Amino acid sequence: MIQVENLAKRYGVHMAVDDLSFTVEKGQIYGFLGPNGAGKSTTMNIMTGYIAASSGTVRINGHDILKEPESAKKCIGYLPEVPPLYLDMTVWEYLMFVAELKKVPGKQRIDHVEEIVEKLQLSNVEDRLIKNISKGYKQRVGLAQALIGYPDVLILDEPMVGLDPKQIIEMRDLIKSLAKEHTIILSSHILSEVSAVCDHIMIISAGKLVASGSPEELKEMMQMKVELRLVVLGTNEQTDKILQEMEGIESYEIEDAEEADCVKIRLDIAGNKDIRKELSVALSGAGLPILSMNRTEKSLEDIFLELTDTETEEGGENEKNNAADDIMEEKEDAGDVCDL
Repeated sequence: MIQVENLAKRYGVHMAVDDLSFTVEKGQIYGFLGPNGAGKSTTMNIMTGYIAASSGTVRINGHDILKEPESAKKCIGYLPEVPPLYLDMTVWEYLMFVAELKKVPGKQRIDHVEEIVEKLQLSNVEDRLIKNISKGYKQRVGLAQALIGYPDVLILDEPMVGLDPKQIIEMRDLIKSLAKEHTIILSSHILSEVSAVCDHIMIISAGKLVASGSPEELKEMMQMKVELRLVVLGTNEQTDKILQEMEGIESYEIEDAEEADCVKIRLDIAGNKDIRKELSVALSGAGLPILSMNRTEKSLEDIFLELTDTETEEGGENEKNNAADDIMEEKEDAGDVCDL
């Protein structure tokens, strides 16, 4: 459906997208994750043909976005982070205008727009000016314009940004329903929503793809180290001796606890091995009762932070580059109104 090969985009000395390659299969929902300035919006703008790549190729249904732009763009519906809305038009006027721009045949235009209005539950606001409807309805209108022409692929940049919890649930259900007829790529910072909605997740950091897989596959990949935290009645020397003799412990740290005569222990366990029973027996058998024990598994948020942590560690210079990328992406999003 979509093939991205060795994609790169440079702004001066800053690489916003750096040798990015991935494939999007038909009939699935793909989540595109990354911190601010990671290059998500730049990548989406290249995929939709709004800006040109410095190098690399993007093929939509076999059509090169640069060599066959009209054929490729017919396959794509795009909702930027800032929807390209004309606020002084009514919802109906705007969608009819978009249908004309996308060359929906005149005889089919009214029926086509009516069908999309019904599908996105916009009937009760179709005669209102866009500037007078809520943020949630504006997002729906933006999604409606992306659906005009029924493209095979929907690319949604932060579709849930600024929505309240009820609107987020509604948007999530709407995206799931659209996945029955469209392949969907969406970017988001709401990781729990991506986990709930997407079949496949791609994590991008500093313009590079750092992980790709289903939510379950990513969790399995990152759960090579399960963490245990304990509070034990005993001394550092006593617990250290026991832990050194235990198998399956990759590393551990011991420090004094707030409680008198107690220590806190943090253990990293290799693989998904559960050693809680053996650990309890060993410590209790040595006269070191366990007062508390907690096992921590990595969430999608933990995976995201761990995979993108190198970007944070690089410091000030990289933050300046990321800020520059944010500015570029904001300018590109602003230009979407003109490019519609």
